[in-house]
Amino acid sequence: MVPPPEALPDVLPTDRLTATGMPRPFLRDELRRVPNARNVLNVVSVWLQTMGLLAVVCWLTPALPLAAALVVWAAAFVLVGRGFALFSILAHEAAHRLLFSKKPVNDTVGRWLLAYPAFVPFDAYRRSHFAHHRDELGPNEPDLNLYLGYPVTKASWHRKLRRDALGSSGWKNLKGLLLALTRPSSRPFAVRIVGTQVVLFVAMGLLSGRWWLWPVMWLGPWMTVWRVLNRLRAVAEHGGMEHSDDRRRTTHVVHQSLLPRFWIVPFNTGWHLAHHADMGVPFQRLPALHEELVRSGWVTPPLEYRSYGELWKAASSG
Repeated sequence: MVPPPEALPDVLPTDRLTATGMPRPFLRDELRRVPNARNVLNVVSVWLQTMGLLAVVCWLTPALPLAAALVVWAAAFVLVGRGFALFSILAHEAAHRLLFSKKPVNDTVGRWLLAYPAFVPFDAYRRSHFAHHRDELGPNEPDLNLYLGYPVTKASWHRKLRRDALGSSGWKNLKGLLLALTRPSSRPFAVRIVGTQVVLFVAMGLLSGRWWLWPVMWLGPWMTVWRVLNRLRAVAEHGGMEHSDDRRRTTHVVHQSLLPRFWIVPFNTGWHLAHHADMGVPFQRLPALHEELVRSGWVTPPLEYRSYGELWKAASSG
């Protein structure tokens, strides 16, 4: 899945970009401005699209016939799974210190309102994610198991997605969290996550009158729907690529359209090569950086998959 050399023209540096695709200082200063007010609204929107959605469903379904109520709950289950993409990607933004310009605000919101509700150990994630940026697909890459071995056979691809959808992958992640409670090194992270989930369990049960709301409609989507979406996104970012100083050989370029941006890559995370060219650019300005890479001739049409479906088809063609 690594692009051939003829698709990688040697056109950098330019007067606007360095040899690695990073913007030069005058452009970097413009692209790296953190939009604080807009991100307050983004954090609120994430909670409205998850907890707010569940509140509406709790209010709506008692008046519906059973069959209609079950359809509404099923749709909410899937949408809450998608909500974990929203939480995780904004937590990723906070891990890069790009959510709010004041570090205490950025880290507090990133930890308690985004990462811990989504079962993400914020500080440990920040360390491992920066290691990912330092050495993409190299020997110290912490996420290497997500990217290696592609393309796989169609049967293997379906097995992976089936394990995700049925909760097998989710159980491994949940078991890892529970085991982290027993280890002194990881216990502080695990206690914060578990404590946050206990608060959510109690609050959701008391406010809705439904004790099962957290295990079924919060933990359940995290263990199933979110695992599928997370795998699909991870493969679309780096699956089948290789260790290289040229980030066009480590990171895919995929045409962005509305449906995947809603389900798989919200908050502009689909402009992933731009993010790796300069990880200090907030998500709002990644499309602008991508356009700079295109205008320079560094990102060419042969590099770009026309859709995520085309990329996943290539990833399962082994």
